[in-house]
Amino acid sequence: MAGDAMNDKEFASITGPAAEGTLFTFGPDPRNKATAKAIVEKFKAKNIDPEGYTLYTYAAMQVWTQAVAKAKTTDPKKVMETIKAGEWDTVLGKLGFDAKGDIKVIDYVVYKWDAKGNYAEINPKGS
Repeated sequence: MAGDAMNDKEFASITGPAAEGTLFTFGPDPRNKATAKAIVEKFKAKNIDPEGYTLYTYAAMQVWTQAVAKAKTTDPKKVMETIKAGEWDTVLGKLGFDAKGDIKVIDYVVYKWDAKGNYAEINPKGS
């Protein structure tokens, strides 16, 4: 069992079939979100699989860009105040942050690697 760093095909390329059964936690696959469909298609058109933190990083840049435009400055303190005070449309959906700067809504699931170098979300209900 490991953390979110295992959400990368590089893990399976190193371990081969020994990866089978390894579990890791991560958010629900952002590539499957309707809000990410257009950007996922652009990545795939360039033969890039936006796995792992790719779409999370993209969303962070979207939040920063929108907050800079709203704050009309790149001053980090003012931009962070703006980020904390609003909600932002991103490839991950609408994001909001609390007074400490933590994301308001976060979810995690468990994934399992197979012997062929793929991982899938484990259904907690067993079906």
